[in-house]
Amino acid sequence: MDFSPFGRFLSCGSGILTLMEDIESAAADSAEMRLLGGGNPARIPEVQARFRQAMIDLLEDGEQFERTTGEYDGARGHARLINGLAALLKSRCGWEVGPANIAVTNGSQSSFYLLFKLFAGDFGQGKHRRILLPLAPEYIGYADIGMGDEFFHAYRPSISFVGDREFKYHVDFDRLKISGDMGAIAVSRPTNPTGNVLTDEEVQKLGELARHHGIPFILDSAYGGPFPNIVFPPASNLWDDNTIVCLSLSKLGLPGLRTGIIVANEQVIRAITAANAIVSLAPGSMGPALVSAMVENGNILDLSDNVIRPYYRDKVQQAVGWITDAMGNLPCRVHTPEGAIFLWLWFEGLPITSETLYQRLKQRGVLVIAGEHFFPGMRDSWAHRHECIRISYAQDTETVQSGIAIIGEEVARAYHEGATGGS
Repeated sequence: MDFSPFGRFLSCGSGILTLMEDIESAAADSAEMRLLGGGNPARIPEVQARFRQAMIDLLEDGEQFERTTGEYDGARGHARLINGLAALLKSRCGWEVGPANIAVTNGSQSSFYLLFKLFAGDFGQGKHRRILLPLAPEYIGYADIGMGDEFFHAYRPSISFVGDREFKYHVDFDRLKISGDMGAIAVSRPTNPTGNVLTDEEVQKLGELARHHGIPFILDSAYGGPFPNIVFPPASNLWDDNTIVCLSLSKLGLPGLRTGIIVANEQVIRAITAANAIVSLAPGSMGPALVSAMVENGNILDLSDNVIRPYYRDKVQQAVGWITDAMGNLPCRVHTPEGAIFLWLWFEGLPITSETLYQRLKQRGVLVIAGEHFFPGMRDSWAHRHECIRISYAQDTETVQSGIAIIGEEVARAYHEGATGGS
């Protein structure tokens, strides 16, 4: 078949496709593979029980169940969820929003595709705009959203060292330049893959720069506040009419229901609504129907703050302890874990690339993500890109602990072979 350029691009592979294929492979051969590379949230018993009860309630409400499964929502999404969320964000977060400021999408990935297409790409008459990523590494799923177009321009972060074993990325405002071809500024908070939480001051400064240059500020809060709020240091939930916040139900524990939420000014929401209608008629109804009552009574925030966040805080501390034991005296640093469900490991001077390490670990039954896939829009030859890996600590205890031990063995092997010339 003779594909279009669009079709040929889709057929040539991508980092996010590799990630999803690894998830599928691990699910099919779960007895053999330790899936430390995927983005599946943990199965937290209390959270699962809440959602299971919500599903029972939905099934027992015959009229509501029939409407959810048998009728389209509007192109903007589930009206009950949108109305309840607008009230919640206004009362609990102080955001000046109404229902017209909110749209539902078929997952965060769909949200980013639509938003980045709104503000980047070919603007005609020789104008091409890009998305500015003020610090990389950034989310692997952004990288190929341009479908072959150069959509991103990214900057290196500045790095501070924390104790003997940790480090932290910061926006390097001294180097950050916003040229006329930038269509938006975008960051994830907490950052996927590193678990970095930009400070309130960094977020506010980026928002001010975006407004000054007449472009929107896109804040990816799939792991952040107000829900699921997997954020460990103090952090405010910030929004204004030039900020576009992307939320998700996935990391609450519902990734299979593919529900994304965009909070923005009315002009952006009208465009997203039109895109939903063109691409998919309407977003799915099941995720919104399942959580609407939790949104209306505020339990979604209480569940996030009092169950989900403490669960991951305890789990990440345990995982960092295992890394310390497994790495011994190897030159390994962990990005200070401030949120999300990942740990970002930096092996300074690693004699092999992180992609080679990924392949070796896969042969040992451990799936991670090679660091080089997390630098969309960065074109300089920074060795750091090839010295890092992302691992998930959301899986069960045995999987995470044994996987980390194998990572330590393979990293030790790489340094030993590098020191001895592979003999």
